[in-house]
Amino acid sequence: MKDNRGTVLMREEIRRQAYALNADACGFAEVGRFADSPEGFSPLDIYADCKTVIVVGMAIPKGLTKINPRLVYSHYNDLSSHLMDEMLFRLAWALERQYSGCLAVPVPCDSPYEYWDKEKWEGRGLMSMKHAAVRAGLGSLGKSTLLINREFGNMLNIGVVLINEALPSDSLAEPLCIEGCTRCVDSCPTGAIQNGSVVQKLCREYSYGQKTARGYDTTMCNRCRTVCPLAFGVRK
Repeated sequence: MKDNRGTVLMREEIRRQAYALNADACGFAEVGRFADSPEGFSPLDIYADCKTVIVVGMAIPKGLTKINPRLVYSHYNDLSSHLMDEMLFRLAWALERQYSGCLAVPVPCDSPYEYWDKEKWEGRGLMSMKHAAVRAGLGSLGKSTLLINREFGNMLNIGVVLINEALPSDSLAEPLCIEGCTRCVDSCPTGAIQNGSVVQKLCREYSYGQKTARGYDTTMCNRCRTVCPLAFGVRK
């Protein structure tokens, strides 16, 4: 059994390993922080022996906010998910080999997407990555419900590895969303951002419910991300 110093050292070594695998952010949350997760979407619903949730972030190129999203935005969303999943797999692989008795479960950052309410267009992955990031101290949710990180703003793709080792949580981040700012709410073309949540049907029908002339899916909107004054983090 590791003492507190041992668990802190292990946590920091794992953080270094995540950065070595090209993570831009890494945080830790004891599984108890997820006690209020919706039924069926807790880390424990995925891996019953989970004791710690490791949350990693990979920054999205800022330039993607400066172009029409239908051009390459959806393509690179898919690519960033693949890169994130590969990083999670490599991190889990390394942890099991370095720490005797450690079992690690890399959770896909986007799919499988099994829960779907057809009428409301509401979906859920295996667990909420952005809420995991909040619980691991990587940021807070803005009015748009996007994660806002102090250094990378809302430009982080998030992934998770579950482990059966009990490690100390990182401190929670202070809220960053600017009081009185309503740019994301005001700029939404469908009025989907309402009372701190997003009406997914309004958002998805406009942003993701359209196709190119050849029938391929396309992304038509990312305004809530691009108009945010904290899109690229807190300016120093």
